Amino acid sequence: MSAAKQVIVIGAGIIGASIAWHLAKSGAQVTVIADSAAGGVATSNSFAWINASWGNPEPYFRLRTRAMAEWSRLAQDLPGLPLSWCGGLCWDLPAAAMETYATEHSAWGYGIERVDRAGVARIEPNLAEPPDFALHVAEEGVAEPVAAAKMVLADAERHGARIISSTVTALVQTGGRITGVNTSHGLIAADEVVIAAGAGSPDIAATAGIRLPIETPPGLIVHSRPYKKLLNGLVLAERLHMRQTAEGRIIAGSDFGGADPGMDPQGTARRLFAALKAMLHGSDGLELEFHTVGYRPTPIDGFPIIGRAEGMEGVYVAVMHSGITLAPAVGLFVAREILEGERDPLLGTYGLSRFAQ
Repeated sequence: MSAAKQVIVIGAGIIGASIAWHLAKSGAQVTVIADSAAGGVATSNSFAWINASWGNPEPYFRLRTRAMAEWSRLAQDLPGLPLSWCGGLCWDLPAAAMETYATEHSAWGYGIERVDRAGVARIEPNLAEPPDFALHVAEEGVAEPVAAAKMVLADAERHGARIISSTVTALVQTGGRITGVNTSHGLIAADEVVIAAGAGSPDIAATAGIRLPIETPPGLIVHSRPYKKLLNGLVLAERLHMRQTAEGRIIAGSDFGGADPGMDPQGTARRLFAALKAMLHGSDGLELEFHTVGYRPTPIDGFPIIGRAEGMEGVYVAVMHSGITLAPAVGLFVAREILEGERDPLLGTYGLSRFAQ
């Protein structure tokens, strides 16, 4: 019987957690290394919308809808996973663009319903000014990102994974392949290293001469104190996107990635929160508790980087925006490719080689 493959996963956000869980569940010896708590940086500052919404070409739409189905599968394996299929109500597009989106995605099988002003009011009765026309997708949802990442990592540990709090200083090369990592606590060897460290991934990859073309735009999101229930689901409005968490906090950004914090993040947060309160009936007692500024790891073409680095064996990259949506499918597909050599067709051209000159 062959020895279990030893895999290091760098990063404890939702992507790293999912990859570690799927690998450990499949019998690999997994070590997760992270210099931040479970949830990482991007995950903990995420709006956490699970969707296959507008702006996606069909191949990417198919990956995202598969990921939505994998969230349901993951929830069956992990009872109590903080996941809610609360539905998304959208009017954050010009009318013509909304019609194009609805027609296209309906043809692809996305469950879009066109709703008028009365329909919007039935779905979200506390909106102060319901739009005349919106789109509703009942199958969209949210995960509470940090709690979900912690739960997935904890179950990975139950399957034998070990979690190390340390900083990766370099990838280690031996004979033209990656054989481990140097950390602030010393050398750790492995058969394969997965870079899933979000915005920190380019610096780690660069230690082995691997270039990751990633941007990290900031996004500010405001968080209220826990409050009575005002929202039933996701609201993707013209001025801001908002939802209410399981503990009653209303969180909002100028879009799902958050607002540009500008030179005065506190002032930006106050203005955003004032706009939030103006949009909701019954919000008089709603108070701003804090704001977050996250840095979204976004490949320059907008699509995920998922796959091995060409010309360097032993290293696998999994970095993307929309990590909350994609996490369960990415974890499943990465584990299969590392352990069985099987690359899922849905990963298509999302390898790093597409950026080669």
